[in-house]
Amino acid sequence: MSISTTGVLARPEPVAESSARYVPRKRRRPPDVRRWISPVVIVLLWQVTSATGVLPSDKLSSPVTVFRSGVDLARSGELGAALLVSFGRAMIGFGIGAAIGITLGVISGLSRWGEALVDPPVQMLRTLPLFGLIPLLILWAGIGEAPKIILLVFGVAFPLYLNVHSGIRNVDSHLVEAATALGFTRWERLIHVVLPSAVPQTLVGVRQGLGIAWIALIVAEQFNADAGLGFMINNAREFLRTDVIVVGLIVYAILGLVTDALVRLLERRALRWRAG
Repeated sequence: MSISTTGVLARPEPVAESSARYVPRKRRRPPDVRRWISPVVIVLLWQVTSATGVLPSDKLSSPVTVFRSGVDLARSGELGAALLVSFGRAMIGFGIGAAIGITLGVISGLSRWGEALVDPPVQMLRTLPLFGLIPLLILWAGIGEAPKIILLVFGVAFPLYLNVHSGIRNVDSHLVEAATALGFTRWERLIHVVLPSAVPQTLVGVRQGLGIAWIALIVAEQFNADAGLGFMINNAREFLRTDVIVVGLIVYAILGLVTDALVRLLERRALRWRAG
């Protein structure tokens, strides 16, 4: 507070606010341990029933036996070699299927003529039972790698097609109108508005396609495979090694979880612009 020359108390000058406002950082919430209760209880019950003989070992090995077999397979290198073969098959099939599904989805989503020509055959093929195609694929492509890859391509292409088509057709019309009012050309509207708006739905299709790809791979590797996790499981079945079978199934599940987590991480980074 200051005194003026006229003897009247002067009004105090307001203190300038700091230009840099303090924004408290959000604390990361610890993981919810309650989600681990039921899985741990299931594994414990599994172990108890195996140890007491209620669950015979020839029907299903105990968790301890499964763990030891997994360690032995990893040390011998058999599990790593089978994992690489199966992962390679899955990625080849997913890559081809994703390219086909995204391309057809873009053509059908952007053009009425494209939808009229592409959508009917895709919808017809989509309703066919995926695993019922195996005998026909063997007749067409033999019993080598080709039918396995084709089965994966079918499993991946359709979910991606549906999600890409839906993502493009459900773009907010107000965004397109605003871009038109700003003078964007048709090509600029496509690049800067339509395709970015379809990314969230496309990533949903990627997650669905990856899930179906791993399921299709399990089935595909059950017929005439000479390497991979399916080959390892088939050999274990011949010798009634349920522990090795469970190890293979667990590895399939882990692969599915890891790839899904990677896509979700990509989704969070790619869609960071939606946080506002």
